[in-house]
Amino acid sequence: MGGARPSRGSETARFGRRREDVIHAASALINELGVKGTTFAELARSVGLNATSITYYFDRKDKLVVAVFAATLDWLEEAARNAAEESEPADRLRAFIAAHVELRRRIRLGEKGLITALSEIRTLDEEAQAPLLAQYGRIVDCVRGFFGDSRTGARRALDTARAHILLETMFWWPIWSLRYSIRDFERLEERIFDIFANGLAARPGDWSPLPLVNDAWRSNADGDAEIGDAFLRAATVMINQRGYRGASVNRIAAALNVTKGSFYHHHDAKDDLVFECFQKSYDRLSAAQIAARDLDAGGWTQIASALAELIDLQFNDAMPLLRTAALQALPSDERGSVVVRSNRLANRFAGMIADGIADGSVRAVDPMVASQMIMPALNGAYEARAWAARQPDAASAVRLYAWTLCAGVFTDPPDLG
Repeated sequence: MGGARPSRGSETARFGRRREDVIHAASALINELGVKGTTFAELARSVGLNATSITYYFDRKDKLVVAVFAATLDWLEEAARNAAEESEPADRLRAFIAAHVELRRRIRLGEKGLITALSEIRTLDEEAQAPLLAQYGRIVDCVRGFFGDSRTGARRALDTARAHILLETMFWWPIWSLRYSIRDFERLEERIFDIFANGLAARPGDWSPLPLVNDAWRSNADGDAEIGDAFLRAATVMINQRGYRGASVNRIAAALNVTKGSFYHHHDAKDDLVFECFQKSYDRLSAAQIAARDLDAGGWTQIASALAELIDLQFNDAMPLLRTAALQALPSDERGSVVVRSNRLANRFAGMIADGIADGSVRAVDPMVASQMIMPALNGAYEARAWAARQPDAASAVRLYAWTLCAGVFTDPPDLG
């Protein structure tokens, strides 16, 4: 007699396990190569199948990519909901940070495909994006609830900014945590919590930024930029809005009312343009940092002045800074160069923080950790443009957004309505 046939239940379970293996492998590849560089052939090699077998689980690449993003959002939502079960705001914050740190520890110890960067969701078509963005909206709502229940008006707006900065910080954590041993993770977790809980300013609520001496980092408001700069502006805005794949050469050229040939006259390839956009963004950020550092003021005032200027730029300038979401689209060598430069800018903030600690205007925090929290808060401010537009005025929006870094997430501004 032949062996018994596998039951339908066991076949379904095997299919589910194998499908999950494919998702995990695709997640790891997307982290390494980006959506564009992840192919069925490469994926098949990583899981010991042939490319045709992959189509048994996902008949199209876009369906696989959606499944990868959905799995990451599922993890993120579970982490947020588990943290929200804690009774006190501080315990919720601590639990959420701990979940991200523990996940990164597991990945460093060899587990693969547990989570992928969400930066390329906007490259999907609108129908595929919609449920993913709706789920992310639920996550933001949950994280916003960490800081208080049923808050309305300006307090709800403040909590939205807090949730946004917390999420952006934890999305950036996988990048900068590579500089540390996992033996340091417990300490890093505590340092991140401390800064979120108490802010950077030594005097609670000290927010008196000074104007900077020039605005060379601002884009030309009259729109009379040279064609090369115009390409950078159009590409930066479009990549921030649509992602790398959505910002096609045709769309960038059409936004400037020039031909596709004109684009290739100035740039060899789209990857080259993305790299130039990063360089331009970092040139501008660097110039603002140095102008703030040159102020005749204490360390915290210098930092606050840089934050105020750069947050306002992200909220209102015609050319924002390029989102780090575009990193995955770059070849690995250029991606490494961009991260190195980002770390140098973070180091400059760390130096300003150290100076502020020395003069007593900044709390005794870990400057390196604090600087890596400032960078994603600034970079992610672009995503809060719609939020900023709903605030009473530009200065109020900047102050409310920066309040998390200034005073932490548990203290409201005394004059908040």
